[in-house]
Amino acid sequence: MELSAFTFSVSDGVAHITLAQPKRGNPFDATFCEEFKRIAIECDERRDIRAVLIDAEGPYFSVGGDLKTFANGERDALPRFIKDATANIHMGLSRMARMDAPVILAANTLIAGGGVAMAAAADFVLVGPEARFYAAFAGIGFSCDCGSSYFLPRRVGSRKAFSFFARNENWTAQQAVDYGLASELHPAETLADAAKNLAEELAKGPTFTIGKYKNLFLSSFSNTLETQMEAEARTLADCTRTDDTWNAVLAVARKEPVTFKYK
Repeated sequence: MELSAFTFSVSDGVAHITLAQPKRGNPFDATFCEEFKRIAIECDERRDIRAVLIDAEGPYFSVGGDLKTFANGERDALPRFIKDATANIHMGLSRMARMDAPVILAANTLIAGGGVAMAAAADFVLVGPEARFYAAFAGIGFSCDCGSSYFLPRRVGSRKAFSFFARNENWTAQQAVDYGLASELHPAETLADAAKNLAEELAKGPTFTIGKYKNLFLSSFSNTLETQMEAEARTLADCTRTDDTWNAVLAVARKEPVTFKYK
């Protein structure tokens, strides 16, 4: 896969995605959005990918939208550009959110705009002490995108999320952990290893089942109690049809080690 905004590799069941335009601040431009969509589909389709790790090169995880592109283009063309770019990044984020493999994001730098949405959409967010989460949208009069209005309220609550955007807030790494946006805070020197270790741990788990957790949680805010419990029952039944679940049941019953092999 030829990429210019990212690097992408797979090893030991872990897909490693790195935002790779550090001199530009890893902006969410048209190329970034299109490539992220292709990467997400690749991760969703490949059976050898059992966990995904996202990080970034340079002093910024991402500065968010590419304002130079906005400013240098024709004003009348901007709405069309926005609709085209968001179609790609939104599809990619949707695929990431609903695929079986868990997603880990690691950062110790500024995460702004759509980058915050990417973090909120991830299943785990590991940060270093220098990480910052900046809303950015209100500063240029933009509403939010990339699923921000869906994922952030689920992570931190609707009042906290609304304040973040409306007041154009800038959260520290500790605040992100305290509010529920980030999962863990690590020293800068051990952050990369902690993220890698978590990805490798998850890659050894029951990937199909983890995917079911992800999708159940995505639907839990919109379903009634009875609808959600029926979804749980049907999902549980789906798990019992897999070799991984059946073999794990037999292994535990026999007091043998459990090994998960399948996506």
